[in-house]
Amino acid sequence: MKIEPSDFRAPQGKKIDLGKWATEVKPFYRSKAEYKTLLGNHTDELRDLQELLYAHNRYSLLVIFQAMDAAGKDSAIKHVMSGVNPQGCQVYSFKHPSAEELEHDFLWRTTRALPERGRIGIFNRSYYEEVLIVRVHPEILRAQNIPEEHQEKTIWESRFRSIREHEHHLQSNGTRIIKFFLHISKEEQRRRFLRRLDDAEKIWKFNAGDLDERKLWPKYMEAYEACLQATSTKDSPWYIVPADDKPNARLIISKTIVQHLRSLKMKFPAPTAAEVARLKTLRSQLG
Repeated sequence: MKIEPSDFRAPQGKKIDLGKWATEVKPFYRSKAEYKTLLGNHTDELRDLQELLYAHNRYSLLVIFQAMDAAGKDSAIKHVMSGVNPQGCQVYSFKHPSAEELEHDFLWRTTRALPERGRIGIFNRSYYEEVLIVRVHPEILRAQNIPEEHQEKTIWESRFRSIREHEHHLQSNGTRIIKFFLHISKEEQRRRFLRRLDDAEKIWKFNAGDLDERKLWPKYMEAYEACLQATSTKDSPWYIVPADDKPNARLIISKTIVQHLRSLKMKFPAPTAAEVARLKTLRSQLG
């Protein structure tokens, strides 16, 4: 069965009801062996496209991952990007902002980590935390010392506008942006939490605070719906990836990234006449 990334793309400007978006779809693989083959094909092509991206040196690619806890962001990044050259790819994981970061606007700390031309940048969480977790926890917003005229009632639309303008600016300067929301069900999250508690090698990932956040599930879904609706655009789309089946999610993500890179008009640079002459000289010197 063929993967069509457009099936998972959040429509621009339309209301998003996550309850109507699947957290699991029919697998695109029939066996574990076939999954490995399909993912391997995707990662091989991604490696070749990354080399072309680097050589062309006109574009950069920013891939953003957002999700609830245990949705599989870390493993998706690990498996999907397994074949790329580490020199051309950089991964940033954004945790609670530092004291210095809190003294700047909400886009400052992530702007410093944007990929250079020719490179792939991956944000494991991102500036979108500022309209997700901060929206669910107003006390974080109050700690940011926002000017009084920017009240909580209006700040979300203001931040959505800032994000759209920021991403439009990046697009205009050669940075292509793909955003993935890993859509996991509450029941699947519960099962994964239990597996973490039962696995000595994964229990370190479990935090008691995760259960407190789980209690706020409805508020998080409302925040995600508002965010996806306001910031999925033609040039910087969101993809709502069914995440209950991790291998399936990885195949969707890898195919989507490959498709976006394929769409770029890239080519290996051709040598100039002077460079050709110089290369002939060097070849003659080598005998």
